[in-house]
Amino acid sequence: MSVAPLELPPPLLALAGGVSLDFDNTLVFQILIFVLLMFLLEPLLFRPVLRVFALREERTVGAKAQARELDERAGEIYQRYQRELERVNRVAAEERDRIRAETAKVEAEILREARATTSRVVEDGRKQIAAEISRIRFDLGRESQRLSQDIVTRVLGREAN
Repeated sequence: MSVAPLELPPPLLALAGGVSLDFDNTLVFQILIFVLLMFLLEPLLFRPVLRVFALREERTVGAKAQARELDERAGEIYQRYQRELERVNRVAAEERDRIRAETAKVEAEILREARATTSRVVEDGRKQIAAEISRIRFDLGRESQRLSQDIVTRVLGREAN
């Protein structure tokens, strides 16, 4: 027995979709093939792919955690570096101040010694000048006496006693 298709006017036929479905053995066969493929592909394809995705996600999360840890360590190392740099600068400033103080002491000692040496040289020079003046005066006294004797002799024409 065959059923006659309903004849609908064209506007209603467009609304109905115009699709006719036939349920027969090919549909059941296709469903069976689909289920069989699901059972076959699940261990061969789906599980390995899902395992790769999970491993990839695990590695990504692990890499992010490792990157965070390395970033924290870098921050700690940088802070340690800053503290050590401050300590080194402080020690260097203290050493520089100590060396400046020592240099000032050495400079003062050198200046004191130079002044003492200069004073001795000036005093020795003054003594030498005084001795030289005394010697020159003595020589001048003898020379003036000789010249006066010579003048008297020339004026008087004889030697005076």
